[in-house]
Amino acid sequence: MTHPPAAPRLRDLPLADRLAALGLDEAAVAAARAGLSVDQAAHMIENVVAVYSLPLGVAENFLVNGIERRIPMVIEEASVVAACSFAAKLTRARGGFTAVSTSPVMLGQIQTLDVADPDAARARIAAAAPGLIEWLNRDNAATRSNHARAIGIETRLVDADGPVGDDRRAGQGAMLVVHLAYDCGDAMGANLINTACEALAPRIEALSGGRVNLRILSNYSTRRMASAHCKIPVAALHAEPLQAEAAAAHIVEASLFAERDPYRAVTHNKGVMNGIDAVLLATGNDWRAVEAAAHAWVARDGRYGAMTRWRLTPDGAALRGEIELPMAVGTVGGATRSHPSAQVALRLLGVTGARELAEIIVSVGLAQNFAAIRALAMEGIQRGHMGLHARQMAIAAGASEDMIERVAEQLVAEGQVRLARAQALVAALQGGAGKMAA
Repeated sequence: MTHPPAAPRLRDLPLADRLAALGLDEAAVAAARAGLSVDQAAHMIENVVAVYSLPLGVAENFLVNGIERRIPMVIEEASVVAACSFAAKLTRARGGFTAVSTSPVMLGQIQTLDVADPDAARARIAAAAPGLIEWLNRDNAATRSNHARAIGIETRLVDADGPVGDDRRAGQGAMLVVHLAYDCGDAMGANLINTACEALAPRIEALSGGRVNLRILSNYSTRRMASAHCKIPVAALHAEPLQAEAAAAHIVEASLFAERDPYRAVTHNKGVMNGIDAVLLATGNDWRAVEAAAHAWVARDGRYGAMTRWRLTPDGAALRGEIELPMAVGTVGGATRSHPSAQVALRLLGVTGARELAEIIVSVGLAQNFAAIRALAMEGIQRGHMGLHARQMAIAAGASEDMIERVAEQLVAEGQVRLARAQALVAALQGGAGKMAA
């Protein structure tokens, strides 16, 4: 039986050929290379003066729920794309990543104050809830949608006793908070939920007898979760069995460190978000909202902890990693449709909807986390960073395209990955001798 030749790795192709190798048509290639124009940017935010660019790379080797994926990542930090690709490759022997997600339910909040009888108000709101939901979904033009729908209204009391700043009166009494639950479909849902909260506010005031203040989406999307797990053979960690076993033990110890110590957990989780944020940026999603929810989630028990967990399987033959995070992402609306590069990124991923995108994103976060703690546990973080950092120093020193690799290799060989040394090497090459200064 013959097999087709393996597709070349992107890093082995000339830069000019990489986009075409991803199977994109000419229009998509052109859009990706053009990126966002100043005119387009001027319609996205205020006071636009220019467009700020970041590298868009593609991580390879990902197998998520049995489907091959190439992962677009926007990030300026060296080694992240390569590290993700390497980690994903190690998971393939055990089936890649298995990921699941919940229904895309988000909450809006209506803060209600000065309620004389909170219990009676809660009962009236609960009784009216079915009619209010029907009004939002069917009868109110501003909230009627083909993509999302209100599915529930709940209430909770939030104790607000005690001073707020210098004004004690403003902080007294319990707040009655109304939660409006929306199934957002393939949208992130912020605009629609905010509109729905605004629309409901007068009705909530009438039902509660109180005064509505804030009415806004909550980014703490605990009903919109995504999780992933994978297994990495211990034997893949090192050619020498004893060293592979030691490496696996060190990775578990690193995981336990992050799970137990918030000082370590913050840096551990930053590595997770290196992967997650890069995909969120590439696809035009709100990475700040996802960041906020993720960090709140791992502090939900009152102590900040790790976003991932790594343990040996019972037979000791593999490391099993797992992650679960709130993941409010969309494939329609917002920058996902207005930014041309985001549209290309979604096409490259081949996702069919927001839940599929969320499952891929948490898988990338788990992969990047493994790559980071493996590097720390086995060789120290600097070794993996130095090659790419040296290239950045060479570029900053003014090296031309044909000089960059030579300068970077010399910097690493000398152990002097510094701008001043890179500038000296570039100056020597530009002097015409073709040799670098000793």
